[in-house]
Amino acid sequence: MNFQIYGFSNLFFFFFTIFSFLTITSCALQETRPAKHSPASNSPAQINSNSVLVALLDSHYTELSELVEKALLLQTLEGAVSKHNITIFAPKNEALERDLDPEFKRFLLEPRNLKSLQNLLLFHMIPTRIESKHWPMEVNNPIHHTSLCRDAYDEKIQVIEKNGEKLVGEARIIKADDIIRPDGIIHGIERLLIPKSVQQDFNTRRSLRSISAVLPEGAPEVDPRTHRLKKPAPSVPAGAPPVLPIFDAMAPGPSLAPAPAPGPGGPHHHFDGESQVKDFIQTLLHYGGYNEMADILVNLTSLASEMGRLISEGYVLTVLAPNDEAMAKLTTDQLSEPGAPEQIMYYHLIPEYQTEESMYNSVRRFGKVRYDTLRLPHKVVAEEADGSVKFGQGEGSAYLFDPDIYTDGRISVQGIDGVLIPPEEIKPAPKAAPVAKVVSKQRRGKLLEVACTMLGAFGQDSHLSSCY
Repeated sequence: MNFQIYGFSNLFFFFFTIFSFLTITSCALQETRPAKHSPASNSPAQINSNSVLVALLDSHYTELSELVEKALLLQTLEGAVSKHNITIFAPKNEALERDLDPEFKRFLLEPRNLKSLQNLLLFHMIPTRIESKHWPMEVNNPIHHTSLCRDAYDEKIQVIEKNGEKLVGEARIIKADDIIRPDGIIHGIERLLIPKSVQQDFNTRRSLRSISAVLPEGAPEVDPRTHRLKKPAPSVPAGAPPVLPIFDAMAPGPSLAPAPAPGPGGPHHHFDGESQVKDFIQTLLHYGGYNEMADILVNLTSLASEMGRLISEGYVLTVLAPNDEAMAKLTTDQLSEPGAPEQIMYYHLIPEYQTEESMYNSVRRFGKVRYDTLRLPHKVVAEEADGSVKFGQGEGSAYLFDPDIYTDGRISVQGIDGVLIPPEEIKPAPKAAPVAKVVSKQRRGKLLEVACTMLGAFGQDSHLSSCY
């Protein structure tokens, strides 16, 4: 019995020893084995508060820092700062705001051109630290640096000092060593550096019709107003503003004749107006609170088609969109007349590109501003009220409620809290003709004649014979 117990205990001790040995060995292997990379390990190192990137975002280069955030470059720059000591050539605010071509700025801010904006900003940064004391002074042997823009290909940034001025490409350094940090340095420059790839993308967008194939033309159109063939508009370069005013380009109203069917293509359609109109209607639906306005635009296909055609021909529009609460206040009488919804919508379309900022600045400066609408000859009066923009007067007024719901450089949608009704042409009531109080003048001959007649009745004809 003791032998069995002793043998069992030895067996138990043997297995316990083996299990402990395996456990210790596995732990040692896990400690010596290299750790697997977690997703967080691939992320760039954390940037401290003394980084040049933080200094850029908090600096007086506000326009550049805003563009960096809009271009979604923060994570990319964090990775670059963690690997390199970088140099940033920061354009002054005026170079990105006042001195920049408005059309080029709209191109950069369009969501579909995000890559071009990123390439433009990364072209101003190089993965090398260059301080002013190390600026190359050899005019004949300038130094060329590769930027952080990968799409710049062989295009490099030339750094040189010429005639006592430090130059980066064609831009002059106006604030050398403006911001110095351990991981980078910022120099202020007077103008923007534009890589050739971004310039090429911009030119391609402007000339969407630059193809050698002959585009088919539509059938000749007859002007329903004059019953004559419409004269072709003079040729304009691609992307140039249209020659004709927008009112001449509009299709005639339903009272005259239906809009002529457009041809399959034409030389003046430089923009995809139909897609842009669909985009802003979709934006109204996603934004919320403007379903009635979107429903009217969808059901009134002629209005949406005409807006798309005008945008395609180069015109711009600002839409004053009433919200659902305002649309619910419309009465049946206001919508029952033929063409009434179209006329109401035309009064909310301004043939200009206006944003909340531009309209507010206008009313602040000029007091009252009258904007043309597509419903001739009525205009919309705008003025400042309660720190906002107020449209119309009296009971038919509305305030700018949701600014810049949609802005793409061609169509601007501004939400308002009321439906604008143009002032009716009140015909003054015809004035009643004044009742003239006729006061008969006493005529001497008539009175004498009556007097003589009366006296003759009494037999006094002899005395009044001289009266006849």
